[in-house]
Amino acid sequence: MKAILQRVLSASVTVEKEVVSSIGKGVLVFAAVAPGDTEKEADSLAQKVLKLKLWDDDAGGRWKKSVMDIGGEVLCVSQFTLLASTKKGNKPDFHGAMGGDDAKRLYQYFFEKVQQGYMAERVKNGVFQAMMEVALVNDGPVTLEISAGQKPTPAPTPTPTPTPAPARGRATIDQPK
Repeated sequence: MKAILQRVLSASVTVEKEVVSSIGKGVLVFAAVAPGDTEKEADSLAQKVLKLKLWDDDAGGRWKKSVMDIGGEVLCVSQFTLLASTKKGNKPDFHGAMGGDDAKRLYQYFFEKVQQGYMAERVKNGVFQAMMEVALVNDGPVTLEISAGQKPTPAPTPTPTPTPAPARGRATIDQPK
């Protein structure tokens, strides 16, 4: 799973000209589910969202308080496009994102884990697979990318050493002794 966190003064989601969710000071979370992700990755990402130190403390100490510490709000928005590949050509490839019902189930699990880890009424949601207008006032700006369950990059496959071609001319055959 991958997420983009933005520290915000406010944020909202509008679907078909209707505001479906809005928050004040807190964190806007764009989250994407990849093939192979499980509840384990969702649990880890939910905890990171809630515990990441994004605000200063009252004494001016930098990066000391989490969204829970400040009594802030969280707005979660599903965004499969975070997992797009643009390595070939100019058209994004979305094969890196989990599709359909499995993605919806795991995203919903993630959202519920964020709610359960904090105060449910302070955690809001967008609308899965809807065309959403997301408005925000970024605070800082502070924007971070976080992920859970990244698959290790496989080691490069060794290039085989070419076998020398047989010598031209007369072949010799070893005789047993």
